[in-house]
Amino acid sequence: MANKHFLTDLDGTLLQSDATLSDYTINVLCSALNEGVIISYATARSYMSSNKIVSVIPWKYPIVLYNGAVIFDPISLKVLGGHWLDIKTTNEIIGLGRAHGLLPFLFALDEEDEERVLHEKLLRTGDLKFFESRPNDPRFAEIPLLECPAAYRTLIVTYIGLLEELEPLKEKVQETFGDQVHIHLMKDQYIENHYFLEISHSQANKKEGLLEWAKLMKCEPEEITVFGDNLNDLGMFEAAGTKVAMANAHPALIERSTLVGDSNDEDGVAAYIYKATGGRA
Repeated sequence: MANKHFLTDLDGTLLQSDATLSDYTINVLCSALNEGVIISYATARSYMSSNKIVSVIPWKYPIVLYNGAVIFDPISLKVLGGHWLDIKTTNEIIGLGRAHGLLPFLFALDEEDEERVLHEKLLRTGDLKFFESRPNDPRFAEIPLLECPAAYRTLIVTYIGLLEELEPLKEKVQETFGDQVHIHLMKDQYIENHYFLEISHSQANKKEGLLEWAKLMKCEPEEITVFGDNLNDLGMFEAAGTKVAMANAHPALIERSTLVGDSNDEDGVAAYIYKATGGRA
């Protein structure tokens, strides 16, 4: 088998459009993992959010979370590494948002490596829908005035809103911090007409996440096959040896891909892995 290292995005890639796994995908990945194939995922989601959806698969290898801000071991449930914003920068970004009439969700790790999501009172449609999509999630906590606690490490500052609301803030953050931060603006797949503006450490991206994952897996980036559909997957496509864009992928990914696989609703990732592993999965 020429390649047995696979790293896949979740939403729009491994997951179907309704954010579920098909029975075929579950069967292929479980069998492949049992056969010794190294498969993991790199997602914008947290561990809790992703694990609720994909826990039926017995993940054995480190996973890349929060678009590369955290490398996490699903066996020991320990943080293996990552990149986070300092407190001063975090609070300045929150201040810039406040000046634009916008308040974010603050995703962070506390002093015991537990995920936390802090926010002020939720009033806006996008924020409410995002919160409601995660019922009984213990990470979320409303506080009177949002700022980063001294013992916390900021993973991502996330604003949700309409494109015309977020673009001016994106420009202001870029103007203020330059290459000190990583900024990602993308359309939300589940909230109509809404976008996510995510701000994180300059190295908290999927390219750096893949490079760190490669070190942990003791392989070269060129030995890794990646799967993606959206712009936050571009970093993986830059670093990996084989890049598989889903048929439903953004044109920028398709342009940079080694090949185009079937869509996420046609089990594109599982079909590729099945074929690449000689149909043993």
